[in-house]
Amino acid sequence: MKHTLRQLEVFVAIARLENVSRAAEALSLSQSAASTALAELERQFDCKLFDRMGKVLKLNELGRSLLPMAAALLDRAAEIESILQGKAAFGLLKVGATLTIGNYLATLLIGSFMKQHIECQVQLYVQNTNSVMNQVAMYDLDLGLIEGDCHHPDLEVEPWIEDELTVFCSPQHPLALHKQASLDELLQESWVLRERGSGTRETFDHALRHYHTRLNVKLVLEHTEAIKRAVESGLGLGCVSHLALKDDIARGNLVAIQTPELDLRRQFMFVWHKKKYQTTAVREFLNHCRLLTRDARRSDEINIPYIP
Repeated sequence: MKHTLRQLEVFVAIARLENVSRAAEALSLSQSAASTALAELERQFDCKLFDRMGKVLKLNELGRSLLPMAAALLDRAAEIESILQGKAAFGLLKVGATLTIGNYLATLLIGSFMKQHIECQVQLYVQNTNSVMNQVAMYDLDLGLIEGDCHHPDLEVEPWIEDELTVFCSPQHPLALHKQASLDELLQESWVLRERGSGTRETFDHALRHYHTRLNVKLVLEHTEAIKRAVESGLGLGCVSHLALKDDIARGNLVAIQTPELDLRRQFMFVWHKKKYQTTAVREFLNHCRLLTRDARRSDEINIPYIP
């Protein structure tokens, strides 16, 4: 074969980062070594894989066709290396999770999984839905656990478990006495919400899609815990997953408000690239998640048993 795994590794890194120096840094190579590897790959086959725009390299059509095959080949090579080193074919698993799933569910699932498969290394990246989907699409992540809709043409989507957002307030808020609010009452309040691009905000905006101009969004925050603390201090109403609220509600720090006129249900989902090779680690982790959540109707009912 004319090409080497190192050349393909450099190609995939540059495709993901769109910059030779950043790709070299990610692979612990010198910039000249990375440039040479890409140049040699292109020279051997008399082709160009990128469109050059200054220091930015964008995949051309040939490069886009090659990327999924190169990424899959590198994943299989990593499995072969693990086997040859006397390890089970698990290797490194890179999981992306949205903030609600990542902070309240994914760490428990990963912990349970790693206790059963101690030879597996897992990296968890917690970001909003758009970021997770984009990184899965660019082969930076093996698997995404997201909330909300996914219409990316390159991603395979599997519904996982239902989730529901809950409107909430501080115990001192006037609505805390009734624990229920009409749509008109909600539109008169100030709101502390997640940023656009998050699955939580997408579900909230969709539920109130006919009333955007009447919403008073006072504060936008990127983290659920920050929203809870802002609402607790009296800055307005919030709306996040009940999964993230149940302990605060049980302690009396926050009060859930019933909103019968709003549909705040959504779906947690698994996403992966349609063309990316699924390693043993990905397949086993997906099965592990399905098994541990099969008896729950909704995300806040998931009970992950302690595994000593």
